[in-house]
Amino acid sequence: MKVVQTIHELRKEVERMKKEGLTIGFVPTMGFLHEGHLTLIERAKLENDQVVLSIFVNPLQFGPNEDFETYPRDLKRDEKLAAEKGVNLIFAPSVKEMYPHELSVSVHVKKRVNVLCGRKREGHFDGVATVLTKLFHLIEPNRAYFGMKDAQQVAVVDGLIKDFHFPIELVPVETVREEDGLAKSSRNVRLLPEERKEARHLYQSLILAKELIECGERNPETIIKKMEAYLKEHVRGKIDYIEIYSYPELLPIHTLKGTFIIALAVRFQNARLIDNITMVI
Repeated sequence: MKVVQTIHELRKEVERMKKEGLTIGFVPTMGFLHEGHLTLIERAKLENDQVVLSIFVNPLQFGPNEDFETYPRDLKRDEKLAAEKGVNLIFAPSVKEMYPHELSVSVHVKKRVNVLCGRKREGHFDGVATVLTKLFHLIEPNRAYFGMKDAQQVAVVDGLIKDFHFPIELVPVETVREEDGLAKSSRNVRLLPEERKEARHLYQSLILAKELIECGERNPETIIKKMEAYLKEHVRGKIDYIEIYSYPELLPIHTLKGTFIIALAVRFQNARLIDNITMVI
């Protein structure tokens, strides 16, 4: 496994892979790898000749009161885990390397962003789309792997790839969970012990919604109200949202049909957790 930190070095490695006719699976991350990331790597390893992993905490996707400075970082640990999973190349640039000067052009996402987490994180997905445009251009992967834990991000990336005609296959990968159902996340380490016990109920509320739908319920508002009541009974964290939309369009629906997403966010003392499921009727 090779680790590069400059765009020049990255381009040299990608050029070599292309000349050898190797397919590239790309896994973009902000590091502090957990089992969710490792599952993406495993999938990429199965479906491609080479796996390129990016580790970059992107400042453009953090708001002024968000956790950019305190976001967990441990490159040596990440390198070890990546090597064990068979990553071929890590691109771990500095902020200065990725943004050597103020951008004269950036990407603005117009759809699929004014709901769920995007509603309260103005500019967040612009930052995601801008850095991914850079990375897609530099790495030119055949496939790019994203976890469905952040299903809104997957929807935005879907739009980015289609609108800009990137010759990339988007591969969404199901959320990896702890034994009690909690979605794996770098931010889980910030939960207090009692919060960690309560956090499993986020997924349980989604299971409740799934069971209601399987029993014939088709009214989104009814499902949301029952999920809210369940969470208020079992979790002391503050509910940010519980929402249901078509997927990946993320448009309001009044009666459940087609493909849709049920998503939620709960804010604990030191961590804000998100989770979701998608269903098809």
